[in-house]
Amino acid sequence: MAIVTVSAAASHVGKIRSNNQDSGFAGETLFAVADGMGGHAGGDVASALALNRLAEIDGQYNSAVDAEFALQEAIVAANAVLTETVYEHPELTGMGTTLSALVRVGHSVALAHIGDSRVYRLRDDVLTQITVDHTFVQRLVDSGRITAEEAKTHPRRSVLMRVLGDVDAAPEVDLQVMDTRPGDRWMLCSDGLSGVVERDDIEKILKNTIAPRDAANALIKESLDHGAPDNVTVVVVDVHQSFETPEVTPVVVGSAAQPIAFEQTTGRRTTRMTSIPGIPGLRLHPRGPASTEPSHFEPESDDYLDELIEEDRRRSRRRKVTWLVGVLVVLALIAAGLYAGYRWTQTRYYVGASNGSVAIFQGVQQSVGPIELSHVFQETDIPTDALPPFNQRQVENTISADSVTAALEIVKRLSDAAAEGGTGDGTDAGTGTGTSTNPATPPPTSPPTGAAP
Repeated sequence: MAIVTVSAAASHVGKIRSNNQDSGFAGETLFAVADGMGGHAGGDVASALALNRLAEIDGQYNSAVDAEFALQEAIVAANAVLTETVYEHPELTGMGTTLSALVRVGHSVALAHIGDSRVYRLRDDVLTQITVDHTFVQRLVDSGRITAEEAKTHPRRSVLMRVLGDVDAAPEVDLQVMDTRPGDRWMLCSDGLSGVVERDDIEKILKNTIAPRDAANALIKESLDHGAPDNVTVVVVDVHQSFETPEVTPVVVGSAAQPIAFEQTTGRRTTRMTSIPGIPGLRLHPRGPASTEPSHFEPESDDYLDELIEEDRRRSRRRKVTWLVGVLVVLALIAAGLYAGYRWTQTRYYVGASNGSVAIFQGVQQSVGPIELSHVFQETDIPTDALPPFNQRQVENTISADSVTAALEIVKRLSDAAAEGGTGDGTDAGTGTGTSTNPATPPPTSPPTGAAP
């Protein structure tokens, strides 16, 4: 039985971009994705030129090493095509493209990669990222300066350290040969997918979707559901065993599927050159019409990385200072609120018992953890056991007062009740207009039964 592949490619402009600068290819043995950059002026041209040149090597090879060598030569040639095109069309200066490609030869694949497009492999329901992004934040992650989670939201997450373009005549491309076997599913994509959709969601779709075309379309839809701020291109390749070798018609998607136009249309945004003191010119284009965040950069010197690292340190310090100031402001507001609340409690009074005597307390009958919100304001010489039973219960349960004057009035009424020798009628000593009264007159005694009148 022969090893064969079944593949599909799909591409979408996304929800923000006005043109598709991605290109994708699914052929007989070659599968590739390119993500162009350089603004409206040339991103689509760059990816299309590179992919069209690469597509020329689609075919059979004696070994994976031969395929690897063919990939390397084709990529160098594609880079030369981009350089010549910029020379002949200066308006395209700054254009470039990422490129991720694989060629299957029997039980092996030859891989080539530059930029931040990616190659994944699903084997035994486990998704593995095969390529490593050539980005600034990936270097920060590799050096331990930031975590992978921080890299997802880093303001320089789209800075590319390696691309094909008119900068380097001999770009550094990652090349490797890996094994493959029936049941493997390979997926190539631009960062329009990997930068928006979480890895677990990608894995779930690839595991649960049988046909490559359905999987590619489902991944595109998932990116669109997440807003799709960039073009998104996906190529899905399944490795099978078969008694027959199917006839394959190459599929080209994205900008490479359209005629390449070099002339600028009136009103189009041209490549924008930005200059920062101490840093070479940066080639960039916005993520969308309303966005000012650069999506791709190409460094022209080693000083660029040092400057970006220093900028990242400054950003980290600013973030820490901002976080600390925010925490201090919140703590200050909480402290001010607690102090204002405590000051209000000290405007309240109540009458209760302290050491067996009646006392006036300042505050409220509450506590916050170990902190009591009241204290003895004034002790009296009125024993609580000298009060009538009803007043004793009132004092034990405390009697609220709106002010210190009202509290003193309550104490006076309790004093009057105690002066009666605890024989009073238990008139309420609480706040209000009630006052102590004289003891009730004892009822007349009835004559004994059978006594003379």
